Amino acid sequence: MKIKLAKTETIHFVGIGGIGMSGLALIMKGMGFRIQGSDISLNKNIERLKMNKIKVTLGHKKKNIKNATILVISSAIKNNNPEILSAKKKQLPIYKRGDMLAHIFSLKKNVVIVGSHGKTTTTSLVASIFSNTKLDPTVVNGGVINSIKNSAKLGKSNWSVLEADESDGSFIKITPTYSIITNIDREHMDYYKSIESLKKIFQNFIEKVPSFGKSFICIDDKNNNEIINKIKIKNFYTYGINTKSQFHIKNIKHLRNSSEFDIKVNLPGKKNIVFKSIKIPLLGLHNIRNATAAAAVGLTIGISKNIIKKSLRDFKGVQRRFNKIFTFRETEFYDDYAHHPTEIQELLDGVKRGYKKQEIVSVFQPHRISRIKDLRKEFSQSFKNADSVILCPIYSAGEKLKLGFKYYNFAKDIAKNSNTKVFIVKNQNQLSRFIKQNIYGKKIVIGMGAGSISKWMKELPNLIK
Repeated sequence: MKIKLAKTETIHFVGIGGIGMSGLALIMKGMGFRIQGSDISLNKNIERLKMNKIKVTLGHKKKNIKNATILVISSAIKNNNPEILSAKKKQLPIYKRGDMLAHIFSLKKNVVIVGSHGKTTTTSLVASIFSNTKLDPTVVNGGVINSIKNSAKLGKSNWSVLEADESDGSFIKITPTYSIITNIDREHMDYYKSIESLKKIFQNFIEKVPSFGKSFICIDDKNNNEIINKIKIKNFYTYGINTKSQFHIKNIKHLRNSSEFDIKVNLPGKKNIVFKSIKIPLLGLHNIRNATAAAAVGLTIGISKNIIKKSLRDFKGVQRRFNKIFTFRETEFYDDYAHHPTEIQELLDGVKRGYKKQEIVSVFQPHRISRIKDLRKEFSQSFKNADSVILCPIYSAGEKLKLGFKYYNFAKDIAKNSNTKVFIVKNQNQLSRFIKQNIYGKKIVIGMGAGSISKWMKELPNLIK
């Protein structure tokens, strides 16, 4: 049964404080729906919701849904949640975030960004390009875009730019007009069980793009390459440093706080052009690829090269993507979301190329026991461009699993396989003491992870005075 939304409905978001849930709630509030929600604890996302006059209750209780007519639930919410149990008893319609997202965005022309890594930055770059034209888009992102100080924005046009989450397979329910596939990596195996299942759902997603749309696929990625060889109707363009790319990245310059490159455009039936001297205020080859994907979409729908170049050059960034947070004794401290081996490698590679001779210290908080168990070897090899690693306790994200090996041995693996020094800290206070006693001079310190490490890093200045 398809949902029929009337603006007299009261839509209750269970787990509204998540970045994706809060973004969707904001959009639907802007569209005129009555929105409310609940979550376990206060955070910045909830503060933004309250500023937009959305009622949020802390704690999950059945009385929270007294006036609700529809529930939207986060993928993190368990089936025994009292609000879900009460909604089932009342026979209210219950939708996952991905379902509601698909319903809302089926009403618009869209650019949907998917992939294991780089989605949030790529979405923000596409949104930046569109926003500098008359194509004022609705945006839903997986991170806070600095230029709008939010993760979502209701636009005035019939265009939308959307980051779609692959963690629970719900992105397949969205019908894209244009899509970007950044890469496919071994992630969320608790849901997919195998990399083959993951690749298959991405293939199905690409095949959903209509004849009047287009997919943009990075062919530097091995798994992307395997997929495109299986797709019968070649309704896609490719991008990357691979010389066979139709949007071919060339002449890369890695600078201290930015990157420069050219794009050679070679499309069937069209004259070849070279899009020269593109500059982005971002580090690393991964971000050059992300910017190329955004530029490729812009060029394909007819946005001028000048607007694209200016939008990329003036990009204000995304929170938790190598953001500088403070300086202490000449050492610069940064915050980043990197929590998967590939993300860590790409981040450290970009910083090493940009900052060259400066010592790099990684403060790493592993996220989820299951991810460490599944990717132990890959994690141990991902810190080769760090001079030292400060290893924090695992942020379990509610998982009750046992690690199955000594954490000290995991630290030894990193030291051996990444050829770097590793120090273990047991809590935030030990981290602050270590920083105060050992970190000084012109170094780069990067907090990495998807748990509480961002909060720890931002609280360091008060703890190390």
